[in-house]
Amino acid sequence: MLYFSSRFRQYRNLQANVGSSPKDVIKDDNLAPKIALKSLETASRLLSLVGKPIYVFILYFLNITGRLYEGKIPRLHFKFPNKGLKKSGIIFSSRNLKTKLILNRFKKRIQSILNTNRKFLRNFRSNSKEFTWKIQVFFLAVRKLVSKLDLWKKLLLIPLKLKLILIRSLNLIPKPTFPRISRVKWALLSLTSIFALTFSTGVLFWYYILKDLPTPEVLTQRQTPVSTKIYDRNGILLYNIYKDQNRTPVKLDEIPLHIRLATIAIEDSEFYSHPGFSAKGIARAVIKNFKEKKLTGGSTITQQLVKNTLLTPEKTLVRKLKEVTLAIQVELTYSKDEILEMYLNEVSYGGTSYGVQEAARTYFGKDAKNLSLGEAALLAGLPKSPTEFSPFGTNPDFAFSRQKEVFNLMQVNGFINSDQKSQAESEEIKFVDQKTDIKAPHFVMYVRQLLEETYGKTPIESGGLEITTTLDYQIQTLAEKVVKEEVEKLAKLNVTNAAALVLNPQTGEILAMVGSKNYFDTEHDGNVNVTTRLRQPGSSIKVINYAHALSNGLTPVSLVNDSPITFNVEGQPPYTPTNYEGGYRGTITIRSALAESRNIPAVKVLASYGVIKMIEMGQKMGITTWENPDNYGLSLTLGGGEVKLIDLARAYATIANYGRRQELISMLKVTDYKGKVLEEYKCKGNQIEQVKLVNQVDQEEKGLINSVQATESALKIEADNKEACGGEQVVDPRVAFIITDILHDNNARAPSFGTNSLLVIPNHKEVAVKTGTSNDLRDNLAIGYNQKYLVAVWVGNNDNSPMARIASGVTGATPIWNKIMSALLAQEENHDWEIPEGLTQLPICPYTGTLACDGCPVKQEWFLEENKPTKACSPEWFKKPESPEPVEGIMEEDIKPTPESQYINPGQFIDQLLQERFGKKKKPKERN
Repeated sequence: MLYFSSRFRQYRNLQANVGSSPKDVIKDDNLAPKIALKSLETASRLLSLVGKPIYVFILYFLNITGRLYEGKIPRLHFKFPNKGLKKSGIIFSSRNLKTKLILNRFKKRIQSILNTNRKFLRNFRSNSKEFTWKIQVFFLAVRKLVSKLDLWKKLLLIPLKLKLILIRSLNLIPKPTFPRISRVKWALLSLTSIFALTFSTGVLFWYYILKDLPTPEVLTQRQTPVSTKIYDRNGILLYNIYKDQNRTPVKLDEIPLHIRLATIAIEDSEFYSHPGFSAKGIARAVIKNFKEKKLTGGSTITQQLVKNTLLTPEKTLVRKLKEVTLAIQVELTYSKDEILEMYLNEVSYGGTSYGVQEAARTYFGKDAKNLSLGEAALLAGLPKSPTEFSPFGTNPDFAFSRQKEVFNLMQVNGFINSDQKSQAESEEIKFVDQKTDIKAPHFVMYVRQLLEETYGKTPIESGGLEITTTLDYQIQTLAEKVVKEEVEKLAKLNVTNAAALVLNPQTGEILAMVGSKNYFDTEHDGNVNVTTRLRQPGSSIKVINYAHALSNGLTPVSLVNDSPITFNVEGQPPYTPTNYEGGYRGTITIRSALAESRNIPAVKVLASYGVIKMIEMGQKMGITTWENPDNYGLSLTLGGGEVKLIDLARAYATIANYGRRQELISMLKVTDYKGKVLEEYKCKGNQIEQVKLVNQVDQEEKGLINSVQATESALKIEADNKEACGGEQVVDPRVAFIITDILHDNNARAPSFGTNSLLVIPNHKEVAVKTGTSNDLRDNLAIGYNQKYLVAVWVGNNDNSPMARIASGVTGATPIWNKIMSALLAQEENHDWEIPEGLTQLPICPYTGTLACDGCPVKQEWFLEENKPTKACSPEWFKKPESPEPVEGIMEEDIKPTPESQYINPGQFIDQLLQERFGKKKKPKERN
């Protein structure tokens, strides 16, 4: 091949010897190749003699064919005269005219072809002599050259020959000529082409870019995912609820200037000058894309806002064009400050933190308005790659490197000076622990469930609701601390858990809720909220039994025998109730039976009027779990029917509120993040307002924890306005007062609990309390209240295993109740319970339940006006025998009234009624 290359370089230098004899030229070996090159050119021109006419003929043939087709139009007119061709201006009067027109067109085309060929042949003849000479030289040169080559070289030469012939042939083919167009036609053609190009480009731009492009107004009209926030009554944040994006929008004027400048410096230094896109940025991105072969970068803050909110995240040229187009529209619709505000509230800072406010809380545990320059610079560097630059990631040093880059750009752009930069770089950055921040978790989840039942799950997770709850976090902290400390003390008694609930009985507001000892101890079901779970209430449920009894004829001095009894009900096994300690007290008053929590008298009272009546009373007072009466028997009054602690607390709150049942309230106000009020609880004398903390006194020297920092909003209720917060009157207020009077009577419960038990709150004789323990020792409760607070406590085990023997609530739930109530009332004064109208206090004989007489100890007792006793006991009933020897049939401890007193003794009436209903019992000894 080198040989052929050198030879053909010589061909290009051939400039002479054209007029000499071909054979003389061939004799010169060096000159022969030069002549051969010229010969090839001559041969190619010879071929054009044949090729050009054929080429021209084909062009004109196609032209003529088109004209023939055009000529068929007149024929169509004559075949179909009614098709409207006349309207198009094509009118023929006869067939001859049509034929003449067709022939005339053929004639013109043929003449044009002949003229063109005639000119070509004339030019060809003038050069025929030179052409013939070149052809001869060509063939002689080729013949001599080929004779000297080997076979394989000849084969290699063939493609080269063909290539040479092809090149020369193409050069010799004449170019087709077109008729000249006038300037007017050229201008019209140009305008038409421009219009067509513009129109088609516009159509394509509309179809691919503008067709489905959202409007800029969507930025403010769309439903931005915003976290729902739950606060206590004093504005303490308890929990953020969100699905994927934890976001809290803030106004631009609430965002410090150094945060805005840091963001602009690192993300878009030309933000306040460009129209939505940056030409420099796009140029840099194009160069980078060309080098890295991928689509990246070049986005302004406006473009990023559009991309994050209105467009899909894929990286394509079409989406990039949409981004730029929409960014321009956004700039024309909103001001720069509005765009920056939307961006700072929208951008991701890593994980579920969206917006600068939640980013500040996530990384530094503070609001954005409190961030320093160093903290602001670190946050500003995160949006580009939150995972890579995260201070909690695998390479936390990257976050500080990025921070320095922000500082440098801020200085370059004149946002800070060198001194501010140096000071910020030396600042110590302190991060908060990355953990789920939730306060009062059981209460928060209780509120969340109520919200989802009302508004649905999606609005709660992304609707940006703000809920001000009834919870007082100071009281909540107190309750959590006491529960945790006391449960640890009860470990030796096989007690592993406890729950506590604090209410305002006049309003039904939940002030504290501790569902378990430790919400995060999932290994022991710590996340279970026992206050809303079904448990046996033990004797604490007796208040419902006595509420019905006292509303239907019984009085606090009605007598009932605390003695063994067996109830025989057809279809059921015999039922024999027992007292907690296994003993009996004999004939006692209703006051003593309730205060001492005696089981047998309570069962007898329930049996006197029936289980259904107690269920109905319980439902009125707030028990929601007693649905089918067939599931319950006489043991219902001893805790045989499971209830929720929160329902039981509501029933006691009804008693504390003079028989008026309040709905339990956990939310004071619900708004959206724009401030629109969705619901609000209003109670006269309990307006939601900015409050201050009051009364914090150290009580540790008294054996108590610090008194709770109760708030005025939690305490502020008009004590003299019982109907301030509405509610339904379900129990006679006089009956409610009597029950409260019994439950705070320390002397009445002393025979069972003593006079100095933990049921007593120092300096607060108004506090009423009741305990309860299930027969199988799986549940132990203490519930007590005054006019402002109700505290309900449960202890036990979440796995329902029994506890060790504990003394009727005094060792289990009572210490927790006592510490919480003592702390709440540490700075409160004692307030006596107001006496409702229609009550009368009379001196009575506790042995007979009648008005007092000589010889019988006198006690003051409350009666409903319509149930007050009218007869007094007889002094004769209490005379002692003259003989020192006991009278036959009379026990020394027996009461001395004569048989006549049985008629006016309600206790004897109850026992007689029960004997008739349920079978034989041991008859009392007759007296002489």
